[in-house]
Amino acid sequence: MRMGLAQARFPGSVADGVQRVQQFLCESHERDCDLVCFPEAYLPGMREQGFPVPDFSPAEQQEALKAIQQTAREVGVAVLLPMEWQTENGIHNAAVVIDECGTIQGWQTKNQLDPGEDHLYVPGNVRRVFSIKGVTFGIAICHEGWRYPETVRWAAVRGASIVFHPHFCGGPSGSRQLTEWGNSANPYYEKATVCRSLENNIYFASINYALPYQESTTSLISPEGECLTWAPYGEELLLVHDIDPARATGFLARRYNSDRYGEAVTPTGA
Repeated sequence: MRMGLAQARFPGSVADGVQRVQQFLCESHERDCDLVCFPEAYLPGMREQGFPVPDFSPAEQQEALKAIQQTAREVGVAVLLPMEWQTENGIHNAAVVIDECGTIQGWQTKNQLDPGEDHLYVPGNVRRVFSIKGVTFGIAICHEGWRYPETVRWAAVRGASIVFHPHFCGGPSGSRQLTEWGNSANPYYEKATVCRSLENNIYFASINYALPYQESTTSLISPEGECLTWAPYGEELLLVHDIDPARATGFLARRYNSDRYGEAVTPTGA
């Protein structure tokens, strides 16, 4: 399967974001991608990160989704699109999976919110795996993939060959420009992507915005923990790479045994 990882600039508006998604879908078609994935909450943009973000009404959400479904259908490329989504419980930070026919396969909500997002979103409580052209995958959104590795293992033990990790990491200003993926002086985030792949023996695709100051960049990690490709920091581009699902054995993930995590019982009166 050929993956397209869209390191897209922060959208200036909802309309701009929809247009950028459509342009990346067209480029993905031109480069023979089967699926393209975008950064966290790409529509309307991740809130409270130093960029202006507009309101995003339920009607606008539906309109944007229909436009992107139509483009996916026209170009024949599946899309994993992180976006805000309004439900009766509140606004979710979520990702919708649209197949190459423009059909919605389903949603993955962000279930482990960053503490700073508690006032912005409501957490979900369901996890699932998806399949595009016979390749099974999961989704762990930002904070989940960094600090809750069980979100990735959950998908791996259920047959996922790859977990997509849309995130926002960095901002419009910062103290240091990163230049080399995985450098020992970099923040820990890129090292964590290696752990998520190697501890499960699956691919791990981490997708960030193109930001003036990035604390991690878009990258694809092999089931053996090797960084297969990464995007230059701050550059808007479509990172394309083929994966071989047969390499994603999930060996270590499948050896997980919940029966071996029982708690010791303290004798009465001890």
